[in-house]
Amino acid sequence: MSQNRFHPLSAYFRRRFGHRVRKIPLDAGSSCPNRDGSISVGGCSFCNEKGSGTGQAAAMSLTDQYLAGRERILAKGGTVRFLGYIQSFSNTYGPASRLRTMMQALEGLPDLVGIAVGTRPDCLDENKLDILRAAPFEEVWLDLGLQSAHDRTLRRINRGHDAACFKRWAREAGERGIKVCAHVITGLPGETLADFEQTMAVVNSLPVAGVKFHNLYICRDTALERDWREGRVELLTKEESLRWLVRGIALLRPEIVVHRLGGDPAPGELIAPDWALDKAGYLDAARRLLAHEDVWQGKALGLPLPQWFNPEGGKHA
Repeated sequence: MSQNRFHPLSAYFRRRFGHRVRKIPLDAGSSCPNRDGSISVGGCSFCNEKGSGTGQAAAMSLTDQYLAGRERILAKGGTVRFLGYIQSFSNTYGPASRLRTMMQALEGLPDLVGIAVGTRPDCLDENKLDILRAAPFEEVWLDLGLQSAHDRTLRRINRGHDAACFKRWAREAGERGIKVCAHVITGLPGETLADFEQTMAVVNSLPVAGVKFHNLYICRDTALERDWREGRVELLTKEESLRWLVRGIALLRPEIVVHRLGGDPAPGELIAPDWALDKAGYLDAARRLLAHEDVWQGKALGLPLPQWFNPEGGKHA
């Protein structure tokens, strides 16, 4: 098994609850101000019209989606509890009453210990954060897209908000005890490794409890695809992407939980690079490079081996 040279979500959940916790993706049928014309109609340049959506909202309620996902996982056996991940598009967009209704729909469901709500920082306000703080779950995560700490990059990818917006609402959420999971992307157009290092420094400076690393890839029917085909975007090689990832881990505060190390294109949507289809191979290569370079989370900050470091490997790696 690979070494736990980073702080994985699976290990965090086992320490917190004493057994496995699995995420169940949920689709609330949300929209996005960067697509409906409030900000833009094009969306972020890397995002297609699905917005990581499943389309389940059209046929099933949040409650039914959760119960169906729970049944599928429990059929495999073992002791497991669940975290409902409201993933698609921007789930705090719209009136606060809509968010409250989502929380009420999930309240009291069997084996549900927590929720994660995916959104944009410009779709938050104090009222919505108070609703999340009061949600009756043991864990409340706010999956918040940063992508880059550089406003020039955010403009280039048509993000629709600046880095200051992310900083403000990450702080506001952290002050309320909501766990913020920041999303960052390696290899964004025009960025260097030094730019990515500065993004990691911003993440470290904020009350961020988790991070998701995404390697940049080209989805079908996106603005990024057009830019790439016209030669305006250069993708990292697999080796370069892995080195950026390992550097990001080395620069990350050890207590921050790593929710994921790489992106996961949906079937049929990937245009390039081909190696992004092999998620398992990418993750295995990342773990091997961490071991080969003797890197652990926080090493570049001058910090010692964390308590969760497991040199012998194990089930949480």
